[in-house]
Amino acid sequence: MIDTYQNCIIAARAELAMARQLLQDEISSYPSPIAGCDAQFNHLLAERQKVLTAIRSLDEFVFVPTPRTPTPHAGVESR
Repeated sequence: MIDTYQNCIIAARAELAMARQLLQDEISSYPSPIAGCDAQFNHLLAERQKVLTAIRSLDEFVFVPTPRTPTPHAGVESR
């Protein structure tokens, strides 16, 4: 299989989804009670947030300004 950037993005999504599930499983099975200063649990929560942010960034629309479309709402000029 030839790697393209699209294939790499698909692979990244799959890996991030797996990481999210593994973190969720670890958080769910974390022993209770959880103290507010439990550094390991807080680290898991922070890692989960980083993974969720990465997943969202792959789905986010990115506007790249060009001379024909300088702003996101300028429309597309055709010539």
